[in-house]
Amino acid sequence: MKRNTLSRRSLIGTALLGLAGVAAAQTPGNWPDRPIRYVVAGPAGGGMDVFTRMIADKVQSSLKQPVVVENKPGANGMIGNGAVAKAAGDGHTFLFTASSSIAINPLMVAKMPYDTEKELVPVTQMGTGGIVLVANPATGLKNLRDLVQFAKTHPGKLSYGSWGNGSTGHLVMEGIKKENGVFITHIPYKSTASEIVDLLSGSLDVAFTDVASPLPHIRSGKLVALGATGAARGPGLPDVPTLAEQGYKFDAEGWFGVFAPGGTPPAIVQRMNEEINKALATEDLRQRFTAQNLTIPPARSAAEFASIVKADIQRWQGLAKVIHLTPQ
Repeated sequence: MKRNTLSRRSLIGTALLGLAGVAAAQTPGNWPDRPIRYVVAGPAGGGMDVFTRMIADKVQSSLKQPVVVENKPGANGMIGNGAVAKAAGDGHTFLFTASSSIAINPLMVAKMPYDTEKELVPVTQMGTGGIVLVANPATGLKNLRDLVQFAKTHPGKLSYGSWGNGSTGHLVMEGIKKENGVFITHIPYKSTASEIVDLLSGSLDVAFTDVASPLPHIRSGKLVALGATGAARGPGLPDVPTLAEQGYKFDAEGWFGVFAPGGTPPAIVQRMNEEINKALATEDLRQRFTAQNLTIPPARSAAEFASIVKADIQRWQGLAKVIHLTPQ
């Protein structure tokens, strides 16, 4: 009996050692063994690009490997998203993108070039914040009420910009139009930078932009902030009321998030999650994010971020039904 017991113990011990060996094999001990690529689904100089480069500086110092930031703007993030979705899941490529490109693109595009849910793995959420509704001062608009009233008394005269069909700016404004029974012409742009150029010149009346790009122009008085989405006022624009405060109750929280290609080892996803969360927790980064009107959320696991992504998809699907959005 004793001999049999010992034999069983030996077998169990051997099996456990074998499992440990398998786990070790699944977790690349030499990762990263070459430069890491951060793909930004937005233009150089935009809000998301600025935030990504802040994080890249911290992460490359910690991992002892260069982190190269590569911008792939266009098609409401689909170009950058697609590049990462089709990249090798070897832990050396990551995507930095906005919530709209993840939650809304599948609602807008009938034949997506990639499967968002299967080919992009949530890593972490790096910042939250609404989008900002801004206007050229010459319009005389000061808030959402002014916008709606002007659109009612001057039907068809106003035009608004967003950074593309299917962007959060596009859908939120369409929701505002639907709720108030007004018509405002939509002009899609390739980037928020292009919108701001036309806003400043006066060739565009109003636009939804990201939370960071218009800040210097709002502070200098060259642009007027009419409101912002989100559950709370932005830290960089504390005097600008949310759209919810002004009566428009759709309060989806926009975010910038990090994703990995499908097939990326879970251990690497977890490690990058930890590295980015660690970078976001530093005081200098928090101050710089606040200055750019973005809030850093509490550190979240990849699973927690995945739950947020799922909930946002359902929320935007609800708005899409209200405004009768159909895939193109």
